[in-house]
Amino acid sequence: MKINNQMKAVALAGATLFGSAAFAGDGPDTKAPKQGVWRGEFVISETHIPFNFEYSAKDKDHPILTLLNGSRRDDFKVTRHGADSIFVKMNTYDAALVAKVETDGKITGEYRSLVPGFRGNALPFSAEYGKDYRFVEKGKEQPTRHNLSGKWDLQVFSKAKMPDNVALLKQEGNKLTGVVMSTVGDSRELEGVVQGDEFVLSHFSGPNPRVYKGKINEDGSITGVISSGIYDNTKFEGSKNDKAELPDPYKLTYLKEGYKKLDFTLPDLDGKQVSLSDDKYKGKVVIVEIIGTWCPNCTDQTSFLAPWYRANKDRGVEAIAIGFEQKDDLEYAKYTLGTLKKKYGIEYDILFGGIADKKVASDKLPALNRMMAFPTTILIDRKGEVRQIHTGYTGEVTGKYFEDYTAKWNKDLNELIAEPVPAGVSPASVGTTKSSK
Repeated sequence: MKINNQMKAVALAGATLFGSAAFAGDGPDTKAPKQGVWRGEFVISETHIPFNFEYSAKDKDHPILTLLNGSRRDDFKVTRHGADSIFVKMNTYDAALVAKVETDGKITGEYRSLVPGFRGNALPFSAEYGKDYRFVEKGKEQPTRHNLSGKWDLQVFSKAKMPDNVALLKQEGNKLTGVVMSTVGDSRELEGVVQGDEFVLSHFSGPNPRVYKGKINEDGSITGVISSGIYDNTKFEGSKNDKAELPDPYKLTYLKEGYKKLDFTLPDLDGKQVSLSDDKYKGKVVIVEIIGTWCPNCTDQTSFLAPWYRANKDRGVEAIAIGFEQKDDLEYAKYTLGTLKKKYGIEYDILFGGIADKKVASDKLPALNRMMAFPTTILIDRKGEVRQIHTGYTGEVTGKYFEDYTAKWNKDLNELIAEPVPAGVSPASVGTTKSSK
């Protein structure tokens, strides 16, 4: 699909789904969502995944839907079609909420992929205005004998045992919030409740919604199931452990024996072939970010890197994002990665690596032992040698983990930038060495 056709498809998707492409304005027959807090719920078989959002239209022509997850806020533009239908594109994720305002004021619709040719199931949902709870209405809480606050050693099981996870939970009364960290990233902020000896948490911020349902056992351990709207359910079990830690993210991905440098030649969004050996990168510190627009931890990493680069690009540092997307098509990647570029104000090069597959990424970057996670971030020194590889990304919700990551990031980049420019490279061509901003 060509880029112009893809953009037209997104712009008209809501209208097509509801059988009308005409914008209704604010005529007497218009049914727009009420402004304020809503409670939505996805229902997939017997699984219910609640979520909360705000609908606001201070500017009637530019309404916003804000997904709420604990302290996290994610804004999405709303397009209205016909007299009663809305279309909410999930920003950089190629998916949307398409819905109708019913005569009783409720919203009904679907969460669906917009990826051309994708045959995944649409997720039906409904939403009611004025309900600000997620799982349990105020006054209907059940007493609990447990407090889940603390750090948890969590094991997640699929067809085979998966690597350990660490959960950071905070319970205040019946209210439960937290995050689950794994070797590939974090769950983003979870919000839920403890009821008696059971607990439940959910999250929806644009990518696939999830719910964690668990039981608190007599010995204080927990067991449960993680359910997602599209993928299989997975079981988990956990025990509180203040010393629980994940494997060192700086040691999981590394260069194969005999390699000191990373080498690739890939197209940018205009189809121009770009290589690390290009003059643009010679003598500079280079950050390589391996991402996908479908990946929430990748967009969180990009939201960190993009402003950091804007503040530090005159210090002899460059950055390159390599995107692996849901279709192996450069025209499609122009659309998805171009959306990412606009959303986060990216000023560094963005290349297209191919289809979103770890084996494909490993083949495109053969110096790596393996591509373990999206995102993976690589730091390269002024001599072109790889100095650091970080697997995954843990965002602000992880607290001290994010603070430690940020502190190490700035320390390591400052040291790399301060290293001498290699012989034969003009210092003037690589920028200055000011302190980190």
